[in-house]
Amino acid sequence: MGREVPLDVPKADLEVPLPGLFRRARVGVVQLDRAGEVRFANPAAVRMLAGASETHGEPLLRWPRLAGSAVAEALAEALGSGAGFHLMETPVKALDEETPRYLDVEGVPLEGGGATPAGMLLLLTDATERVGDRERARLFERSFLHSTDAMEVTDPRGFLVDVNPAFERIYGYRREEVLGRTPGMVSAGKTPLETYQRMWAAILDPAVGNWQGEVINRARDGTERPVLLSIYAVRNDAGQVTHFMGVATDLTERKRMELHTAHMERLSALGQMAAGVAHEINTPLANIVLVAESLRRKSPDPWVRSRAETLLGQAEAASRIVRGLLEFSRPRSVHPTSLDLNGVVREAMGFLEGKQSPEVELEPDLLDQPLAVRGDRHQLIQVVVNLISNAYDALEGRGRIRVTTRARDGYAEVEISDTGPGIPPEIRRHLFEPFFTTKGEGRGTGLGLAICHGIVQAHGGTIGVESEPGRGSTFTVRLPVGPDAVTSP
Repeated sequence: MGREVPLDVPKADLEVPLPGLFRRARVGVVQLDRAGEVRFANPAAVRMLAGASETHGEPLLRWPRLAGSAVAEALAEALGSGAGFHLMETPVKALDEETPRYLDVEGVPLEGGGATPAGMLLLLTDATERVGDRERARLFERSFLHSTDAMEVTDPRGFLVDVNPAFERIYGYRREEVLGRTPGMVSAGKTPLETYQRMWAAILDPAVGNWQGEVINRARDGTERPVLLSIYAVRNDAGQVTHFMGVATDLTERKRMELHTAHMERLSALGQMAAGVAHEINTPLANIVLVAESLRRKSPDPWVRSRAETLLGQAEAASRIVRGLLEFSRPRSVHPTSLDLNGVVREAMGFLEGKQSPEVELEPDLLDQPLAVRGDRHQLIQVVVNLISNAYDALEGRGRIRVTTRARDGYAEVEISDTGPGIPPEIRRHLFEPFFTTKGEGRGTGLGLAICHGIVQAHGGTIGVESEPGRGSTFTVRLPVGPDAVTSP
């Protein structure tokens, strides 16, 4: 701040004497003569306007704070016309401050007995805090609207008065639908009552005033939404609760990743156990095959030979399971080469040609140009063969299978769709788990899709399924596009 304007002005120099009470007023008061020179300025006005070089008798328009401001323009016009003016929240220059000062300024002409005014009386009110409060309110509003967390505001009775767009996105309700209702509308009913009791005890305690914890909510479509919920009590100056603010961070994706990690750890442990079991079984199984084969060849008794054939068949089934266990448990080393994915699909379809029911129509819909990927040909053929074979099994001898290839978003895709009965949601979520199968006894080991999942992951890709009961199933394999295209054989 600059020094104050001297206040010991001789009364003879004042055309309109100002009472001494203005010296203590919080409203700034400045008296100007016809030329715009300062005849009186109370301390409040000096605090609002003073620069470093002003002196008594110097024109107010030369004060550093006012240079180029709207106040200076309005004052110059008013001194020329004799008319008053009123400005609201107009900024004046910041001198040694980081932010400008905002003022409400009213200019009142002073009558001097002649045709022209004797001068001008300025009434100044500091509006800086008011402007700052409004800016903070705007900042809060922008944060509220653009937050990725669901935010809700309730009145003291717990009825919603506002929610942000993230609330609408996470829970699927429109803002108009929830206003006037309670946040309990999104509760899944799985959070223990004791949790809510502890929550409200903490929120309503003036010494605490907030609570944070995990709860399970439910979106409009029935999807469960685990959230990290934080609730704050908003109190006025008297300490009374006026509102409650709730902020919910959606944990759905994080929980999914935690489950995926735990699932992969279980698969790793299961693979190690499977390898050990497979090796232990192989030796006695080989001995059984040798004995059964000897009996089949050497026994003259037809009944013995028939039982030996049955034993060999069962041993072969057990051997397939052992091979599947070993394949599942071994780390899959990929030997990538440049491949055309269309060629891989054609080779897989050729491998199955003539081995399935003639009443199942296999429709290829392959991309016209080569679809380049980097991968292990034999492993990728194994994946496609397994998926098409599963589609054949689902159709039970009659229907249509469509095999499509495409390029999308930097990935090459193979999509295998069937017109079978579809897969219920409770089964679909377990499809890629080892030893899970929907096939009848003796028809599957439950390792095929688990092995496919491992192969695709080793290639940096993904495999997924979409299905509805009665509307068939679609398995999609996505692999990163390779740098080179190879002409299909």
